[in-house]
Amino acid sequence: MQKVPMTTQGHARLESELKNLKSVERPNIIEAIAEARAHGDLSENAEYHSAREKQSFIEGRILDLEDKLSRAEVFDTAKMSGDIIKFGATIKVVDEDTDEESTYQIVGEYEADFEQGRLALTAPIARALIGKKVGDSVEVNTPKGGKAYEVLEVTYR
Repeated sequence: MQKVPMTTQGHARLESELKNLKSVERPNIIEAIAEARAHGDLSENAEYHSAREKQSFIEGRILDLEDKLSRAEVFDTAKMSGDIIKFGATIKVVDEDTDEESTYQIVGEYEADFEQGRLALTAPIARALIGKKVGDSVEVNTPKGGKAYEVLEVTYR
């Protein structure tokens, strides 16, 4: 079974989602199915079919989260240090073409969220940054074309 790297914050977010699905969403959908059944003929009951579809999604997500959490290898990034970029690092970089600064944290695949600045370990930018340190320049082939970044800062939070 392959371990899944994850930060403590990402692990907590997934656990919270799992708890919500099991204690709130699952009971709500069971109640909605029972209510829709009470309306009679199930073959033409859109509410019933919609509730069953939602139940299927919730149960699938629960199984998915349980699998990810059971294989999680949790890293406490607050206890990490150093000036070399590795998993869990928060990096400030500057685009060498536009001088636009960005801050990213390198996290596991299941906690990645580009809008929040959390890059998956497997993302092209993250792979290019691993092993670099402050002052290093990296060339990255992104879906939008080649980019050059300079590392300004490396921290662990």
